[in-house]
Amino acid sequence: MKTFWTSTALLACLVFIGGCAGTQERPRSTGALIDDNILEVAIEREIRASDEAYKGAHLVVAVYDGVVLLLGQVPSEQLKTQATAVAEAMYKVDPEKVHNHLTVGGPISMLARTNDGWLTTKVKTRLLASEAAKGLRVKVISENGVVYLLGAVTAAEADAAVVEAQKAFGIQRIVKVFQYTDRDRDTDLEPAL
Repeated sequence: MKTFWTSTALLACLVFIGGCAGTQERPRSTGALIDDNILEVAIEREIRASDEAYKGAHLVVAVYDGVVLLLGQVPSEQLKTQATAVAEAMYKVDPEKVHNHLTVGGPISMLARTNDGWLTTKVKTRLLASEAAKGLRVKVISENGVVYLLGAVTAAEADAAVVEAQKAFGIQRIVKVFQYTDRDRDTDLEPAL
């Protein structure tokens, strides 16, 4: 019975958060938010199932409106390439929207992961407080001191998000993985800092 109530509370939170994630310019439905979360879990599960060598790897999969970002550390270049192939082969994944930023090496320490969580919190707080950055439309992920910004925004909103993110102390680099709503260009994948 405890599991039922926990699951019900989690679902209610997801629905509430999903309802808050949209804006008048481009509403983001609860269904889209849930689809992205399910796709994140499915992609990570399939990558790990594709080879036993992923067992000790640190994988982070982020999805925003179909854009897939692969982060973390894997033991070899072959596993990095394989992770991309697995993600691109998934149902509902556009191969042109898969961005692999995995690094080859051992997993980062728990202290580094804690720092990444703190960086994400600082940047997200700044974005939510900013009128120009449209913080509800930007997803923030940090990995090993690098902050990744995802979302569907205008070029001006993307620039404002980078300006706000740069104000957070401790960031090594900022990478934009945006889909622009006011350009012909689908995704921007250039380092900002």
